[in-house]
Amino acid sequence: MEKGTNCFPTCHTVFLAWTWLLLLSWCCTGAEITCRSCSSPSPFWPSSSSRLRQEQRQPPPPRGLRSWPGGRARGSAGAAAAAEPLPGGEPGGRAGPRGAALRSAGAGGGAPGGRRPAAPRNRRSSEGRRALPAGGGRGLPAAEGQRGARAQPRGPLEEGRAARLRGAEELRLSSTTFALTGDAAHNQAMVHWSGHNSSVILILTKLYDFNLGSVTESSLWRSTDYGTTYEKLNDKVGLKTVLSYLYVSPTNKRKIMLLSDPEIESSILISSDEGATYQKYRLNFYIQSLLFHPKQEEWILAYSLDQKLYSSMDFGRKWQLMHERVTPNRFYWSVTGLDKEPDLVHMEARTADGHTHYLTCRIQECSETKRSGPFSRSIDISSLVVQDEYIFIQVTAGGRANYYVSYRREPFAQIKLPKYSLPKDMHIISTDENQVFAAVQEWNQNDTYNLYISDTRGVYFTLALENVKSSRGLEGNIIIDLYEVAGIKGIFLANRKIDDQIKTFITYNKGRDWRLLQAPDTNLRGDPVVCQLPFCSLHLHLQLSENPYTSGSISSKETAPGLLVATGNIGSELSYTDVGVFISSDGGNSWRQIFEEEYNVWFLDWGGALVAMKHTSVPIQHMWVSFDEGRSWSKYSFTSTPLFVDGSLVDPGIETQIMTVFGHFSLRSEWQLVKVDYKSIFNQRCNKDDYQTWHLHNQGEPCVMGERKIYKKRRPGAQCSLGRDYSQPVVSEPCVCGQGDFECDYGYERHSNNQCVPAFWFSPSSLSKDCSIGQSYLNSTGYRRIVSNNCTDGLREKYMAKMEKCPGKAPRGLHILTTDGKLVTEQGHNATFIILMEEGDLQRTNIQLDFGDGIAVSYANFSPVEDGIRHVYKSAGIFQVTAYAENSLGSDTAVLFLHVVCPVEHVHLSVPFVAIKNKDVNITAVVWPSQTGTLTYFWWFGNSTKPLITLESSISYIFVMEGMNIVTVQVSAGNTLTQDTKEIAVHEYFQSQLLSFSPNLDYYNPDIPEWRQDIGKVIKRALAQVTGIPDEQILVAVFPGLPTSAELFILPHKNTTERRKSSEADLEQVVEILFNALNQNLVQFELKPGVEVIVYVTQLTLAPLVDSSTGHSSSAMLMLLSVVFVGLAVFLIYKFKRKIPWINIYAQVQHDKEQEMIGSVSQSENAPKITLSEFTDPEELMDKELDTRVMGSISTIANSESTKEIPNCTSV
Repeated sequence: MEKGTNCFPTCHTVFLAWTWLLLLSWCCTGAEITCRSCSSPSPFWPSSSSRLRQEQRQPPPPRGLRSWPGGRARGSAGAAAAAEPLPGGEPGGRAGPRGAALRSAGAGGGAPGGRRPAAPRNRRSSEGRRALPAGGGRGLPAAEGQRGARAQPRGPLEEGRAARLRGAEELRLSSTTFALTGDAAHNQAMVHWSGHNSSVILILTKLYDFNLGSVTESSLWRSTDYGTTYEKLNDKVGLKTVLSYLYVSPTNKRKIMLLSDPEIESSILISSDEGATYQKYRLNFYIQSLLFHPKQEEWILAYSLDQKLYSSMDFGRKWQLMHERVTPNRFYWSVTGLDKEPDLVHMEARTADGHTHYLTCRIQECSETKRSGPFSRSIDISSLVVQDEYIFIQVTAGGRANYYVSYRREPFAQIKLPKYSLPKDMHIISTDENQVFAAVQEWNQNDTYNLYISDTRGVYFTLALENVKSSRGLEGNIIIDLYEVAGIKGIFLANRKIDDQIKTFITYNKGRDWRLLQAPDTNLRGDPVVCQLPFCSLHLHLQLSENPYTSGSISSKETAPGLLVATGNIGSELSYTDVGVFISSDGGNSWRQIFEEEYNVWFLDWGGALVAMKHTSVPIQHMWVSFDEGRSWSKYSFTSTPLFVDGSLVDPGIETQIMTVFGHFSLRSEWQLVKVDYKSIFNQRCNKDDYQTWHLHNQGEPCVMGERKIYKKRRPGAQCSLGRDYSQPVVSEPCVCGQGDFECDYGYERHSNNQCVPAFWFSPSSLSKDCSIGQSYLNSTGYRRIVSNNCTDGLREKYMAKMEKCPGKAPRGLHILTTDGKLVTEQGHNATFIILMEEGDLQRTNIQLDFGDGIAVSYANFSPVEDGIRHVYKSAGIFQVTAYAENSLGSDTAVLFLHVVCPVEHVHLSVPFVAIKNKDVNITAVVWPSQTGTLTYFWWFGNSTKPLITLESSISYIFVMEGMNIVTVQVSAGNTLTQDTKEIAVHEYFQSQLLSFSPNLDYYNPDIPEWRQDIGKVIKRALAQVTGIPDEQILVAVFPGLPTSAELFILPHKNTTERRKSSEADLEQVVEILFNALNQNLVQFELKPGVEVIVYVTQLTLAPLVDSSTGHSSSAMLMLLSVVFVGLAVFLIYKFKRKIPWINIYAQVQHDKEQEMIGSVSQSENAPKITLSEFTDPEELMDKELDTRVMGSISTIANSESTKEIPNCTSV
């Protein structure tokens, strides 16, 4: 991390009350600040995400592989990015959330593309903005995780502190005021202040219409005298040009880029002389965010609104498309010293297969053939983080998130957390000093996180602190209460939840030991403070402001080591109401209270002086200055007229003594820029007598992180200036290693006796599995020296890992799994198997993998199988995959059963149109293609809420309720699920008749289910109109295929409740009426104008048998006689059993009466069971749609679309 400077590699957005003023600090761009006296609609506040506080980084996504804002730049992505967030969108110009479970630092060694204006780094993320209620004051949302409600003002307490103030007379600072005339209506502004011996300040003011969602007016102002006067430059950029954003190159502050509002035009204006002149270039895309190269001032990456990534090598004059499907915020510049090419870009993008991959390419060579994938498999979306020496990705398999890390561009290794941490969410907080600091929410946590710290490679993590407070930001992002003190390595503050109370803890050895903060001995009035540890202590709010124009709740500077200013309270737990401001001059060992209300406190002149301004909603004209680290304060007037203060900006670099205060005199006045010059209050340049030494310590222990450090700093009370060339001298010497310099190694836990003991789930010998016989390995003692700890000798030899010969081990704990954790794969697709072994010699163990389909592969050792073994199955089914590992000491076996399926494209439910109550009905689901492997069938009948589940495609079911019954089948094959639904009319008895039509109907028959259903309804209406029979007694089913035919079902009246014989007699009358109407050709309908279709009763005719030879054979004569006898039998049945010919009769079997005719719905032993295998001709099957009717059987109605061929799953 780059600490102690006001140059921030990302862009930061702040919102105070109603309108915005965005200030661009000297390193990049600035941040927004609001006008609390303006009357515009509410602005937006960027929610925050974590609080390891130093410089702010790019905001990460709500849940995804996330990096905290604050990872160190180190010449990597966005070390100088400067992109202002779009209104209402995500800061940094990002729109929408990012997505998965690990979050990591933006900017610097891994800044997601598109950066916000700079602000103090504060390890939090922002996801968009939310409107704040209009009101005065700072406008900070009093949400959980933020500072909360401010304590009520207690009056001007400072007026009564004569003992602490130097003199009662009115002191005045040198200041000048400039009004941005004509911009009173503008409610946003962006300011760029170069610093570094440059007196140029640029201000872009805008009128943002919240109703239209766009900028409607803008003005550009430029000052060349540190803000004393400004010149309006609208004529130089074009009087009709509406500007929306201002950017500055991080490596050359003279290069400025302005972006026009996309609602009017898409163009950029470029200046190479600190904004004095501009050239305009039109764009063919809309920029959402920018990422500047940390070294090359001309190189820029641009992310468009349609998720395309562009590159420019001439500071935006020409652009080249790199990729069309890049994940928002997931693109990074190369890291100097790690990546071979300086123009290499790391990105997360969707490839043609629809999966998300980690890709790299050079900006001018990024075609599909030139891209490479450093990680062979697909990754979770929004999971790529490139930060310092590390690259992080996330892969979810089997419902569990797995995290991978690459250290210094080495092959990826899986991150090892304690075995049963089972993380739900993970945040990369810091990658400083060759170590990873991570916050992990484990399976049993809801509002807290555990802090973990890694080894140098970022692979093995050990617990640093449990149950650190977390909260949700306004946009649902996570905020973790953790703060890193600037200027001194190893010191962190954290708010921990203990028994439902939040308490503040501090560590001086990177999380190895933590303790509560000792409360001040006295209060502001000098009265003793009764506060006994551990029941009472000091608690701090670990939030840093989202912009550099308010100081936030806690701040420290690398240029002022040991000095911390924070808002907090004294008591048993952290409070959000009764708060004051506290200061520590010795790195957090002791604290003093300096204010009883909330104040903004800034560091001046390298931290030698402090400036405080009350946080209030009323206009002010005074500020307070201290030269003795807050022990006494002098009151100064900085303006003659009270000002509604919207924010303040200290001269970038801290080395000078100039501050700009932004505000308004009244509700509708112009922006007032007050330049305050503190030079007059410094008597002289500091000499050697104005300095003193300060020894860093931890409660009297002089060794911190294995060193004794002595700092040289200004003597409290010395009213001298350090100047621009001041450097911080430090004297250090190593200490003898003690127990506090070592933490427990991976797999070990610290017990009450302060000893590191193996966890119950950990086998120390497992770490030797990468070691082969004849080689040596480092065997852990259970301890490891804290990374960046510089102690020597002492316990170092005792606790350091010992070099030992590799033991020979037989394979044990062999496991086989698929890369995605699933036991189902599709036929013709790659199935990738991973083989893991808990113990054994990886280099001398042979591996054999049998895929179960007659193919097997063998390997001499585990090296070739680290990335997985791919195989393509050419047929569907269930395959037993067997892994076998063997060496000279033994063997082990693992088995996996893999289901290979072909996705089901369509399912057709074959059911009878009408069925008999209390009789078995055969129902069949026919799937296409037929070769799909193992399928699971879910059957729902009627209103049942629980399905019947079978592995067979047919099922027998008895309907016990009369009326219309719904049948639904769902077919599951792998990840696909298809279904079909049909209705069955269930009655105790019914009659049916085959129908035919005049030939002209065939010409208009498209042979699709919808047409057949509509024609059936038309026939039904025609029958009802001619005969007067109620609709509910008639059902018509039109069959697929040509010639067009149908079946008429005559049902008993639904209100029939009398004896069955009389009911059957009534049905006979209905049948007779229908038959007479059909025989007289009275039933007809108009298909379309001029096309009349007549409905007939289908008559069976006996065609004569004709032999192909010249004479008649005896067999032909026998067949003719058989037909005659069959006709005679039919005649007798018609004559004596029924009055109407050709009617099929269906009835429930009575115990006292023989069944007259049995159809296919009656599943007797003699009734044939239709299966798919009996249909040998697919074309015939689809044409007739399982129409297996014979005389006296019940037909099935096919509602699915007819086709001429059944698709098959192609073998590969």
